[in-house]
Amino acid sequence: MQTLGHHYHALVIGSHGAIGRALLETITADPNCALATGLSRATHAGFALEDEASMAHAADALKADGPFDLIIDATGALTIDGHGPEKTLGALNAAKLQRAFEVNAIGPALLIKHFAPLLAKERSVYAKLSARVGSISDNHKGGWYGYRASKAALNMFLQTAAIEIQRKRPHAAVVALQPGTVASSLSGPFAGGHDVITPEVSAEGLLQTLDATVAKPGAQFLDYRGQTITW
Repeated sequence: MQTLGHHYHALVIGSHGAIGRALLETITADPNCALATGLSRATHAGFALEDEASMAHAADALKADGPFDLIIDATGALTIDGHGPEKTLGALNAAKLQRAFEVNAIGPALLIKHFAPLLAKERSVYAKLSARVGSISDNHKGGWYGYRASKAALNMFLQTAAIEIQRKRPHAAVVALQPGTVASSLSGPFAGGHDVITPEVSAEGLLQTLDATVAKPGAQFLDYRGQTITW
């Protein structure tokens, strides 16, 4: 990373997952990074997307490592409680939809609430792994109801939060990221017909994309190759 200075501090939330781990390892190897910190259930006992108090506790514990020039939220799930995405209307279930929103939209929104205040005042980036299937205008196949809808809701949370964040931090970029179809436990069962990349390739592309991203009003939706995705 070149645009965050020579001594930037970075935080990866969800650093125990395939992409999160690759992001943290890549950032740690960057000579311009002075401090790279990971946050997950493995590093902070009790931390959970379903528990706002645990998020607040983790944010308070990590405050001393900030301010952070780069925060990446790599949390999220496609299969939740053993259930994959619904393919038809007949498969919709209220409890499963609630869980999809809890993990993919509500939890990440609360993470923004607690961790965006730890961003540096100057050039900084808050990025969140999203998904291309969360794009309403790009939905031409249907299916995957809960996952699509929760990611679309996440994108709205990011856009709305960006407007507020940038009032105090006009140099902050807020970015929704499409990491590609990555060889991981999340996407592996659903990767048929897609070009699959390694977590390391995804991480390198995502970081290059963020490095080239300049602050613009509101959030941006970009893929790991730096291409813009329509909302």
